[in-house]
Amino acid sequence: MRILFATYAEKTHFFLMVPLAWALQSAGHEVRVASQPELTEVITGAGLTAVPVGKNHSFWRVMRAYPLFDPRKDKVPPYGIAETPAHELTWEYLSWGYGQVVPWWWRLLNDTMIDDLAGLCRQWEPDLVIWDQITYAAPIAATACGAAHARFMWSVDLFARMRTHFLRLKPPGGRDPLAEWLGSRVEPYGGAFSEDMVNGHFTIDYFPDSLRKDPDLDLDLDLHYVPMRYVPYNGLSVIPPWLREPPERPRVCLTLGTAATERFDGYSVSVQGILDALADLDIEVVATLPAEQQAKLGAVPDNARLVAYAPLHALVPTCDAVIHHGGGGSYCTTLVNGVPQLLLYNLLDAPVRARHLVNQGAGLAIHTDDVTGEQVRDHVARLLKEPSFRQEAQRLRAEQLALPTPNDLVPELERLTAEYRGG
Repeated sequence: MRILFATYAEKTHFFLMVPLAWALQSAGHEVRVASQPELTEVITGAGLTAVPVGKNHSFWRVMRAYPLFDPRKDKVPPYGIAETPAHELTWEYLSWGYGQVVPWWWRLLNDTMIDDLAGLCRQWEPDLVIWDQITYAAPIAATACGAAHARFMWSVDLFARMRTHFLRLKPPGGRDPLAEWLGSRVEPYGGAFSEDMVNGHFTIDYFPDSLRKDPDLDLDLDLHYVPMRYVPYNGLSVIPPWLREPPERPRVCLTLGTAATERFDGYSVSVQGILDALADLDIEVVATLPAEQQAKLGAVPDNARLVAYAPLHALVPTCDAVIHHGGGGSYCTTLVNGVPQLLLYNLLDAPVRARHLVNQGAGLAIHTDDVTGEQVRDHVARLLKEPSFRQEAQRLRAEQLALPTPNDLVPELERLTAEYRGG
């Protein structure tokens, strides 16, 4: 088969796709990855074939120039209300939310690549298109060439949750900004809007069933989910000498992701305050901080090791606890290694992951608005001293390991492609 992965230019989203792309390529399928030009070297650096399409999107540049919201602090409509019970959702709020995210988020990411990606699909004729969950240029292009297509998740499925409630509450004649936009862009290629352009013919999801099917989270949706084990990929990586030696004391990793520093001007919590608060514990704190963030620190405690980068898939297994921002990669890398974690959460689906972690007894969580050094210290001390956290984290690890690997998934993707292709 010919299989096209498609994502807008966001490195961390592409990283999640890499193990499945490797599996399909190793099984003998022809795999290409389409994205905007700025991601080309990242794709080829993963050993995959890149196809640059369209122009680089302007989303982050627009966000810096005209800050509609700060995703480190503000709720992003309509997904900032992920934990709101269904009976409290209103048509007015969801309609307003779509009116915000369609033109100011999704169109900015996608419009520059739609025509080029559709042209690529018509010329190359892939059998299956696997697309990042908000790279809506991809289902447009797949529809244009009759390919089967699948969403690939990088978050808990808040997008489908909100779509479900939007359609449930939509009055006769109510506007649907998402359907209007997608319909207008697929029409020149002889297609028409359908809901599979929002949710895919099926959805590849690496989050554990205990999260998606938790009744308190309202995420057990009537969609075709294809589960896959999370396999970490961190890009080009080198294991430093210190990481090859076993730690002499309990090791705690502090990692707050890359978006806050690459896209904005820093973190939403005080790294200095956290390091100072942990200074009197008999632990080794490994903090992954870019050089410019390290330069902003004052005195660094003796029990802290600052590194600009360390591959999480190698670092986390050596740790007794991980403190992080709740990002999908950090969360799942820690989960699949059975390590207790402390989430300092605020963004998109991180509150949902935080609730799941606490409900399952595998970690603790603090909203960034409430983070203090003293709270972080107390929570880390609990994670290290109370064996139940490690036990429950190991249980969630077993749940993850029971899911099909990317290699195991290949025959199912072949079957589903035959079922949906040309529809």
